[in-house]
Amino acid sequence: MILPDSFYSRDAVTAAEALIGCEFVFNNTGGIIVETEAYRSDDPASHSFNGPTTRNRTMFGPAGHLYVYRSYGLHWCANVVCTPGSAVLIRAIEPTMGLDLMKMRRNSENLTNLCSGPGKLTQAMGITSEADGTSLSGETAFVKSGTTDFSVVTGPRIGISKAADYPWRFGLLGSRFLSRRFKTSP
Repeated sequence: MILPDSFYSRDAVTAAEALIGCEFVFNNTGGIIVETEAYRSDDPASHSFNGPTTRNRTMFGPAGHLYVYRSYGLHWCANVVCTPGSAVLIRAIEPTMGLDLMKMRRNSENLTNLCSGPGKLTQAMGITSEADGTSLSGETAFVKSGTTDFSVVTGPRIGISKAADYPWRFGLLGSRFLSRRFKTSP
């Protein structure tokens, strides 16, 4: 079942954990979400911390839409908008759909490395700034509910300098598709 916008209309930390195990699809590519990070409007590491700007305006729009931005001028990052000013970064998926296209885009045959990081994920799935504001309840971009037969691990966020110690990074315990292992992972 495709998740309704109401699924995202809640605290980003709660949504980030709930997205683990769900299926993320974008233009016939996708997979199981295995790693996320939450960002709130009162979070100094969030793009929304200082209020709305041209760059972050999507974060203040409707819940259940993609917020896409360029990180460090290098790669795109895909986030799901939650309550106003908050979002969940999709850090990694276990690729299951459109594998040949994703391998071609990444110039890689290594399945575990295909979408194991936010930049790798967007490159493999063909997500660019043009997807910013896209609804995740459409026909070509959506998130479907997944299995609940797994354990979720938490840890500090990575790749940021402010509030990095917040335990708002979530992952599928034991997944080999994570961007980086959790200290509590086996």
